[in-house]
Amino acid sequence: MATYSTSEFKAGLKILLDGDPQVIVENEFVKPGKGQAFNRVRVRNLRTGRVLEKTFKSGESVEAADVMDTDMQYLYTDGEFWHFMVPDTYEQYAVGEAALGDTAQWLKEQDICTVTLWNGEPLSVMPPNFVELKIVQCDPGVRGDTAQGGTKPATLETGAVVKVPLFVEEGETVKVDTRSGEYVSRV
Repeated sequence: MATYSTSEFKAGLKILLDGDPQVIVENEFVKPGKGQAFNRVRVRNLRTGRVLEKTFKSGESVEAADVMDTDMQYLYTDGEFWHFMVPDTYEQYAVGEAALGDTAQWLKEQDICTVTLWNGEPLSVMPPNFVELKIVQCDPGVRGDTAQGGTKPATLETGAVVKVPLFVEEGETVKVDTRSGEYVSRV
């Protein structure tokens, strides 16, 4: 099993602590004037989402988490679980709401997403960076209504609400950046 030394710690590194896979959110190397150097690390549990702060003595090593990112196709939701399929093997995985988080608002059937697996259990889902979704509800833009920066809220087919320019109408398809939740362009 691979291990990481504290000198290799960086944000995004996946390690195994207390039997659970964790991702390093923040790493700070501290060298006090007196005493041994240490790393103050904030880690997020990939199974529960809890964030903890741990300290490691300099030179200490930690076991690497055996997680893998796999591209999967989103199939459908049955209300409780979201179902994904590996396109090459047709193997299907059901992902619960806890692992999905806010990602559900960007999922459209047949989109390819990145699913993080640990021991065959889905831990998290990353949607594609850009998605094209149809506007199902949007107020008409009123000429001269630019006091709020010239944008208006629009509800997309997945239920997400994004701010769009006044010229965008209901029924049009728009491109949205899923990382920031912002409108990019009309399609």
